[in-house]
Amino acid sequence: MLRRMLAATLCAALAVTTLPSAAFAQAQAQAPAPNAAQPGAGTTLNVYNWSDYIDPYAVSRFQQETGIRIRYDVYDSLETLEGKLSAGRSGYDIIVPTSEPTFARLVRAGALLPLDRARIPNWTNQDPALLQRVASSDPGNRFGAIYLYGTVGLGIRVDRVRAALPDVPLDSLDVLMQPENARRLARCGIAVMDSAIDVLPSVLRWRGRDPNSTDAADLRAAEEALLAIRPHVRAIIASGNIMDALATGEYCVALTYSGDVIQAQARAREAARGVEIGYIQPKEGAQLWFDMLAIPADAPNPEAAQAFINFVLRPDVMAGITNHVRYPNAIPTATPLVNEAVRNDPNVYPTPEMLGRTFVATQLSAQAERARSRSWNRFRAGR
Repeated sequence: MLRRMLAATLCAALAVTTLPSAAFAQAQAQAPAPNAAQPGAGTTLNVYNWSDYIDPYAVSRFQQETGIRIRYDVYDSLETLEGKLSAGRSGYDIIVPTSEPTFARLVRAGALLPLDRARIPNWTNQDPALLQRVASSDPGNRFGAIYLYGTVGLGIRVDRVRAALPDVPLDSLDVLMQPENARRLARCGIAVMDSAIDVLPSVLRWRGRDPNSTDAADLRAAEEALLAIRPHVRAIIASGNIMDALATGEYCVALTYSGDVIQAQARAREAARGVEIGYIQPKEGAQLWFDMLAIPADAPNPEAAQAFINFVLRPDVMAGITNHVRYPNAIPTATPLVNEAVRNDPNVYPTPEMLGRTFVATQLSAQAERARSRSWNRFRAGR
């Protein structure tokens, strides 16, 4: 799922909190020194999250309210996260894996600590319907709380796409996946995020197949559809890189995460260069993904991690995060606190009808995952 961020990874230096933007540096500077009278004072909480994916003010508030300092590292892909955890003794207390496949794999491997809901009273703030959809990755919702969620679709430079495809409805993956459309869009730039786990299910759904199919014929159908547009694809890159390139107009179409497109939209408006970015949630049905707050089994400070999760699940805190990163959250009571322009944007908060057409990726066998990876590698190579 993710799922969805700037590619540059920022590292901690000299045991001082490192945060994924200049605003985070300011938040760190504002944080008070630990106060021994506060619960958890003097503790350092080690967070590993997607880059550009939290409200800096939330970090500052947590430190001020608890006396717990935050050391904040970021990653740009699930592969990076999994590699760090598979080596063991990662040193992290909070991670934010996407529900499929990473979070589900970590649950199955016993790599996560079960959440103690007695320490997380704000757990009950979450939408039960969304928790139920996550349960396919985490039966009983024992190991994770929903951080943010979104869909997979198309980010478009509206004027250029309309000029290239004047008669094509902008409501379907047809915009990209029909080879003739891709050929006409190639000049203004096509990008596809480098994520087999998100792209292949979306293409399967577009082809009218089960997005979670492990059937070899279905996988071939998706692979053939991707290979048909491959000559026209300029880049297959991390989603975070797509975000800025969309905002500047480098690409006119990108298959990526909804939140990346919405952030690109905001950046384009701020730049005031006449770049209008739109988002297409495919009418065929979009993949719905969840990023989860989870605690590694060997976390050095699990109690501080539980306190952080409880803090983030507060409606006011979660509303601030959504306002900042423009991804929806799973706290219904936070919605009235979200900026009106954000909460009323169906590309951020899908309507019930749009949610009804979404699908959630399910766990695959190791054999099916290997087959999917082979198909993806052939797409990347163009053969």
